[in-house]
Formats: sequence, C-alpha cells, structure tokens
Amino acid sequence: MKACNFQFLILFTAVLLVLSGCHGRQSDMENTNRVQSVPRTSVRVAYPSDTVHFNDELSLNATATYLLKSDVKANITGYIIKMNIKLADNVRRGQFLFGLQTKEAHVLESTINKLDPSFRFSGKMSVVSPTSGYITMLNHQSGDYVQEGDVLATIADAASFGFLMEVPYEYNQFIYKGKEVIVNLPDGRSLTGNIVRIMPSVNLTAQTQQVLVKVKHGENIPEYLIATINLVKSSTTGICVPKKAVLTNDTQSDFWVMKLINDSVAVKTNIRKGIEFNNWIQVLSGGISLKDRIVTTGNYGMSDTTFVKIQGMDYSSKAIDKENQK
Repeated sequence: MKACNFQFLILFTAVLLVLSGCHGRQSDMENTNRVQSVPRTSVRVAYPSDTVHFNDELSLNATATYLLKSDVKANITGYIIKMNIKLADNVRRGQFLFGLQTKEAHVLESTINKLDPSFRFSGKMSVVSPTSGYITMLNHQSGDYVQEGDVLATIADAASFGFLMEVPYEYNQFIYKGKEVIVNLPDGRSLTGNIVRIMPSVNLTAQTQQVLVKVKHGENIPEYLIATINLVKSSTTGICVPKKAVLTNDTQSDFWVMKLINDSVAVKTNIRKGIEFNNWIQVLSGGISLKDRIVTTGNYGMSDTTFVKIQGMDYSSKAIDKENQK
C-alpha cells in the first residue's frame, strides 16, 4: 500500500513539473510578442566628434571698390573724329581710345592735300588708355568739339580693386598686413584674400578703421557689392554633435539629445550647449562620449525612453564609426 502511494506521489510531481514548464514557455512567448508589438520610431543616428574646430568669429561687411579712377583727357583742342570704346568696356594700358583732330586741320585738311598731296597734313592725335581697367564714365561722343584737358572718359583701375572693410578699433588686434581672410559673396562664392592696407585713421563718429582686402580671381565683381568677411577671434575644439540632433524647449533654456542605450531604445540626455559652428554644436557637459550614438533624424517630439529602429548613419559618422570600432 505504501509503495502505491509513493508511486502516485512521484507521478503527481512529474505532472506538475511538466505543466509548470509549459506555462513558463507560454509566458515567455507572450512577453516576446508584447515587446515585438511595441511601435518603433525610425531614426538615423550619428556619432559625436572631437575633430571640429569651433571658431569664435566676428562677421563684418566689406564693400567692393576701386580706389583709383583714372581720367582720360583730350591732348589737343579739336573734334573727336574716332571713338573706340563704349561704357563698361574693359581696356588695357596703351589701348587706342579716341582720335582727335584740331579745328584748323578739320577745315584745311582736304584743301591742303589737294594742293600738295605729299604734304600729308592731318592735325590728328590719338588718345590711349593710361591704365588697365573698365570704362565707368563717358563724357563725350564722336563729333564733339573738346578743349585740351577736357575729361573724355573715366577708367576704374583694375590694379586698385579690393574690398574695403570697416573694423571697430577694439578688434584691431585681429587684423594685420598680410593676414589671409575669406570673402563671402552674396551669390554663395567664397574668395581668398589678404589684408594689404590698414588706414592710419579712424572714423570720428563710428570709431572704425578702414582695411583694404585684395582678392584673387576677383574679375567681374561689380563695384559697391557688399560681401562679408569673418575675423576669427579664437578657436577651440571639444566634443560636439550634429546641430539637428540637439532639441530644446519653447524658451530655449534647456537642451538635450536622444542617446541610444542599445540598438532599440533612445533616452533623453540633457546637455549644456557651447558654440555653434556650421552643422555642429559644442557640448560642454552632459556625459556624451565619442562612442555614443545620437539620434539625428526622427527625434523631433520624441519622449524619454523611446523604442527606435535604426535606418542608417548621418554626416561623416560612418568614418567616425570605423574609428570607434577599432
């Protein structure tokens, strides 16, 4: 009788163990299904960088100008019988511009030549360009009678072209002769230039000092065009993240990024923002490291501890990724 009871007890225990195992497996499957059914936000990520140089810059306007304008003058009194230029024409030094003839020669030329063709009386004079540049003003036209010394045209001297920048005197320590600067044009082009002249006086009212910047390949830039020149006051490096990864509140008093803690969860991480430069923002504090993955796309309106699905990398993060995986 005792043997039968003992066998029944063993059989009953085995049945309980089997039922318990089946229930455990069913619970695990249900938990897995619940995790898999959680909505995931599609995102792109980027690694922070410490190779970006953050420049504290001062942006100033600079006006394209020709410092020297040369007048083309009549060398005799008489008539303009030939004109070889038009307004805005480019001319070179020594190029023929005007043909002049004295009043007397204009009247007597045909008569004298008929009497003695060998005499070759003409009374004609040529006026050539005193410099290379372009015609900014024409004061006379063919057929006009002019006096000796009259200004026939004005030429903007190409050699005197540059950008004139007004620099507040408190920033004079950032300018010196020969300094290389970048001139940013309104059409998006950037030209390399050098400071060639610093005027030894300041504007009485504005207390600004005029600085002339000469540029390379500055042909065809119209006079009085306003460009911008950035003077670097200081430069620093540090941990930075892509600008679009940084989120803020309505008052822009708090800043944060969404950082991945694994391949499927992003958490809110508060940071202290530093300098903004191009597409990067310096992170002064917040515990961000070069190995952290920061959400750059899909992060708008994302709450803390959000399930995500990674779609790819942004910016130059792929190159940084390779370095982090070494």
